[in-house]
Amino acid sequence: MNPASAPIPVELHAYDVLVHRHRDPHRPGFALAEVILGGQDGLVNVLGVILGVAAATQDTHIVLAAGLAATFAESVSMGAVSYTSNQAEHALYESEREREYRHLHLVPAVEREEIRSIYQQKGFQGPLLDQIVDTITADKDVWVGVMMAEEHQLIPIQRGRAARSALIVGMSAIVGSLIPLGPFFVLPVGTSMVVSMVLAAVSLFVVGAYKAKATIGPVGRSGLEMALIGTLSALAGYVVGLLFRVPAG
Repeated sequence: MNPASAPIPVELHAYDVLVHRHRDPHRPGFALAEVILGGQDGLVNVLGVILGVAAATQDTHIVLAAGLAATFAESVSMGAVSYTSNQAEHALYESEREREYRHLHLVPAVEREEIRSIYQQKGFQGPLLDQIVDTITADKDVWVGVMMAEEHQLIPIQRGRAARSALIVGMSAIVGSLIPLGPFFVLPVGTSMVVSMVLAAVSLFVVGAYKAKATIGPVGRSGLEMALIGTLSALAGYVVGLLFRVPAG
């Protein structure tokens, strides 16, 4: 049953339910981290590439070629990194999970004491602690699940997460990359560089502010930090381009 549609115990006040479900609900699982990772990385890297190429050549066609090449190479690379890192996390979880099952079979007394120690540290004592330990260790799957979460700080990777994460990161990288690249399709190189920097800074500020609003932290500060870090990183590409400027001929 969906918790949101579950019957409400009569002893709960209607206002409490309103606050919990509507005014301050728990946020469902969402891909904010993947979107920010792909979008920010694509935007900053492509901005650095096109600023560097523009500073070096002042040729719109070359800038666009370099920017588009970086866009798609970046999206594929970021998607692949996301996929392989999720696969690695899944492999680590499964490896440790199998190890815990072996330990339960070989040294159950030791594993039982580890459960007791974990909940002692949480403040449980006496008969209540004994009851918790007995309940958890009565089911091997529950026992292993608790050990994975509490001892190893590992959570299971959802089936299909690696592919979904790779797709989200890759598409976000493309979208982020096109933001600074767009002005070069319609404006002269010099003007495009300025407009591209402004668009990138504003976009990064908005993303940083939204991240703070969706999670925690001061909105303005988060937005400003992301904008400054991103634009300063991209300016490194511009400086390199100036060092290799092609003389006008």
